[in-house]
Amino acid sequence: MPRALVIRTAGTNCDAEMVRAFELAGARTELVHLDRLIAQPARLEAFDLFGFPGGFSYGDDIASGRIFAMKVRERLYPALREAAGRGCPMIGACNGFQVLVQIGLLPGPGLGEHRHTTEAPAQRVALTDNQDARFHDRWVSVVYDDASVCTWTRGLTAQADPEWRGAAWQLPVAHGEGRFITDSPDVLPALERAGQVVLRYRDNYNGSTGAVAGICDATGRIFGLMPHPERFLEWTRHPYWTRLQPALRLTDTPGLTMFKNAVDAVSHAQV
Repeated sequence: MPRALVIRTAGTNCDAEMVRAFELAGARTELVHLDRLIAQPARLEAFDLFGFPGGFSYGDDIASGRIFAMKVRERLYPALREAAGRGCPMIGACNGFQVLVQIGLLPGPGLGEHRHTTEAPAQRVALTDNQDARFHDRWVSVVYDDASVCTWTRGLTAQADPEWRGAAWQLPVAHGEGRFITDSPDVLPALERAGQVVLRYRDNYNGSTGAVAGICDATGRIFGLMPHPERFLEWTRHPYWTRLQPALRLTDTPGLTMFKNAVDAVSHAQV
């Protein structure tokens, strides 16, 4: 059975949901405090999947996810880069996405590029204040990019049923700093060409560049998104689930599908 690690610290508040998502997907999961991993980086070698949960780590002092990210970047980057090199899927949702981009794991190096094991790369993208300077806590419609190489969202783009487009292609969000931006105009086109743009907002309520809601690295295994898939593991969580077609409710939700995709990828690699 694949082993998943969810990293918590002061202020994370979606860690239990992410643990449950991995377990429902078929992974044996441990929740470990960041400081314990910093004290023993070799512990990461025992895990096949990694989760960076949402919340308000360290109160989002300075900026969202900044302290969490800098502690990881300074002390755990080599171990995480090694894990990425051996094919471990990783996910960061909301605060976890903010952490992954500041660590340098996203967007990450391109295929064939040298992967530094001791020094994190310069940050190329960021999640900053929503354009209306408001905190948004609601369900939003998203579009999955057909060209994406993302392991986590495999199969979601193939759902042609209008019921999926109208209902299942929604995810919950809760953030005040979710606007995706890049450090230069050429970054987003490069991500699009490499298939690293995974999903976009339909209404782009927070003003993200290109309406981007989530990206992955060049391998498709490291995935970050502002919505919370771990909060949508059952259809009863959907805001109008009683109006969904009964046949749809017999399938896996998009949130659970993402975690099952990652666990299945690891399971098949182990065979």
